Amino acid sequence: MTPSKLVTPTPPKAPMLDLRGRVRQVLIDLLTHRAGDGIDYDHPQGDPGLFGPRSITWQVHADFPGMMAGGVCALMLQTLHPRALAGVWDHSNFRTDLLGRLRRTTAFVAATSYAPTDTALQMIERVRRIHHQVRGVTADGQPYAADDPDLLVWVHVTEMASFLAGYERYRGRLLSAAERDRYYRETARVAERLGAERVPKSVAGVEQYLRRVQPQLRYDERSREVLRVLHAIRLPVVGGAIGRELFLGAGAALLPDWACALMQRTRLHRLRAEAAARSLDLAGPALRAALSEGVVAHSCRRMGIEPAGYLR
Repeated sequence: MTPSKLVTPTPPKAPMLDLRGRVRQVLIDLLTHRAGDGIDYDHPQGDPGLFGPRSITWQVHADFPGMMAGGVCALMLQTLHPRALAGVWDHSNFRTDLLGRLRRTTAFVAATSYAPTDTALQMIERVRRIHHQVRGVTADGQPYAADDPDLLVWVHVTEMASFLAGYERYRGRLLSAAERDRYYRETARVAERLGAERVPKSVAGVEQYLRRVQPQLRYDERSREVLRVLHAIRLPVVGGAIGRELFLGAGAALLPDWACALMQRTRLHRLRAEAAARSLDLAGPALRAALSEGVVAHSCRRMGIEPAGYLR
């Protein structure tokens, strides 16, 4: 008799690695229409992009939980500016594809933070062309344009202040005053390339700007409608409703006190947001591990460095 062929069984995947892969796929499905959004973060070798690995921007923007919660916070704040909101209201399909809008914003931030220089500049130029077409008149007769330098400053400041708050809250690392100022100086380059002028480049400058702009802000029916759409968004992934509530609450927990007052957020609202923030603290290590082979890792290897320092 011929001996039967020995077959070595394939060892099962370690449960933790298998779970990490599934979480990674969920995040990719959530954040992109296709993995990587067609951007090559691996080449050319040695290209630092707009900031490079020694920047505070690479450090802050590497933290997925902080960036996601910060992005939600920024969106909530941006609903308070009537002229900025009018552009979204009149020219966006946010009612039917808010997720698509959020994905495009995520892709822009990732590309301008980590992509090779030419790719990052091309992304900025593409957004400039889109902004040039977005203009109109608010419900009370104020003209607006998406490439208005003042509105560009508003969008930039709300995003960077929220990303910074998200990093410190959910990464659990407080930056020094000098590092915070450096972050605002670095990221101002993107806003200026988009056409913003007089961009604040320090914590003091950002705080002064926000105090100055607050009299222009309103929490009106349009603001409420955008937030209703945000709270009803359907995420096309397993556990989408849970993830939505987690990040909406964690983002709301980052809102500054003046915004909470303007938005009439009650004590119950704040308690729920804080509960979501604690949940994101617990989920944070798993989310970071799942993206250990994401944009940041590819960009680090493009620069010939290990990504562990950014992703731990």
